[in-house]
Amino acid sequence: MRVIRHLEHVSPRLPRVVLTLGNFDGVHLGHQAIVRRAVAEARAVGGQAVVMTFHPHPIAIVAPAKTPPLIQPLRDRLAALRPLGADVCAVQRFTPAFAALVPEAFVRDFLLRRLDLAHVVVGYDVTFGRNRAGGIDTLRTLGAVHGFTVDTVGPVTVDALTVSSTELRRLVRAGDVRQVGRLLGRPYTLRGRVVGGERRGRLLGFPTANLHLRDEVLLPLDGVYAITARIDGRPLPAVLNVGVRPTFGTPRRAVEAHVLDWSGDLYGDWLEIELVERLRGEMRFAGLDALRTAIAADVERARAVLGGATAGTAGG
Repeated sequence: MRVIRHLEHVSPRLPRVVLTLGNFDGVHLGHQAIVRRAVAEARAVGGQAVVMTFHPHPIAIVAPAKTPPLIQPLRDRLAALRPLGADVCAVQRFTPAFAALVPEAFVRDFLLRRLDLAHVVVGYDVTFGRNRAGGIDTLRTLGAVHGFTVDTVGPVTVDALTVSSTELRRLVRAGDVRQVGRLLGRPYTLRGRVVGGERRGRLLGFPTANLHLRDEVLLPLDGVYAITARIDGRPLPAVLNVGVRPTFGTPRRAVEAHVLDWSGDLYGDWLEIELVERLRGEMRFAGLDALRTAIAADVERARAVLGGATAGTAGG
């Protein structure tokens, strides 16, 4: 998949394009269905499938105080889009001037100047243009004028839930990462750099990798999670603690992963973790012995969840 940073840099126009556009935050099953439909339509007409996504999140420009946390940073969004088969992904810079385009100007003056549009595939609830004034009917009307057709996809449902980025954020905040994985079609993933910590996990016999994550990335509800950690591309069983570690009385929220049956120095490395299941909420323990006993119980539960693998955490 070719990545284009900012569509206004494209010249000459991309030929015979089947376009889909949206935020695609999370690249969940609904997004995947839309992109795959666009790819299938492009192959049917001998054209190229183009995915347009926006950066930063449009709400960060039009209503900054309401900006939602990201399910994925841009790098991970592109990585999730790549296997879906699109030919081009256009990462469009979202600016106040771009947000001010009325729907007709967005299609006529922005899209059609850069893309030879044959077909557009969008989600059932798509909106676009200034004040989100454009929708499916707008696209179809403009398509009739400018010579492209329009198709819609969705909604996609899983376990009676409509798959959406909003629903995913609700589930992540609730700690229901197993259900999040069902809506994504893969585990919920966090990626951060390993930084130095207070080494309390090592004192307890469970050394941890402390992850520094981007502030805008959505963290799950505080607690202990069975996870898979990827080290040098290898998936290894582990457990994650997210929270303020109340036993130690530290107010700073931390994200700590412990991988058993593995040893090495991860400081400065990027670590990718996949959250599989929440094991328990974060708790305050009477002392280190009680915490150590709770960790041992977490280890056994994680082994069961992760298929008998050994895992543990130093959180508490």
